[in-house]
Amino acid sequence: MTFRLHAITTGKLELAQASEAAASIQPFVDFIHIREKQRSAKELFHWAETFIARGVPAEKLIINDRVDVALATGAGGVQLTENSLPLRQVRSFAKNIKAGCSIHEPADAAAIQEEAVEWLLFGHLYKTASKPGKQPKGLELLQTTVGFSRIPVIAIGGIMPHHVQEIKAAGAKGIAVMSGIFASKEPAVAASCYRAEIKKEEKQIDEYFG
Repeated sequence: MTFRLHAITTGKLELAQASEAAASIQPFVDFIHIREKQRSAKELFHWAETFIARGVPAEKLIINDRVDVALATGAGGVQLTENSLPLRQVRSFAKNIKAGCSIHEPADAAAIQEEAVEWLLFGHLYKTASKPGKQPKGLELLQTTVGFSRIPVIAIGGIMPHHVQEIKAAGAKGIAVMSGIFASKEPAVAASCYRAEIKKEEKQIDEYFG
């Protein structure tokens, strides 16, 4: 699996701003998550339709929590949380949709190994304004989580481009970014910076063997 870049909406933008940002970043990211916990299923459906109409490929679109919205819009996947339907129930009626699970401890990764899930979202890794007063997990716990998991682990929380190489070294298979992209004044530039950092090591390997 190549190292993946997930971009996640912050819940602070209106639809016009968020869809414009999503359209501009989609060439640089692997997935765009609509994570708008305060919005109804009807609103989320409209958000997903708008993102797709603005040029975001449906297969890149991930809906947070709401399996029904993901299926109704033909989105590429769903991100399940502790408040979502259990994954086994989801798989009973949504066999082909991609699914990620959010976890917070290494034991969570060990417990989910038999489930049909494409990635585990683990964090928060570094200090972040979205988790005030909460202690970050850090690289050591990320590495432990990776060691417990046969499922690709995606790190989230306070990640900046300069963190990418140490996250790779810890064994993660990708990063998820919220404010670093969607709160940027130039989301496409921000996303391209993360992508450039991800490609840096890949380019060095190609040059070595080329």
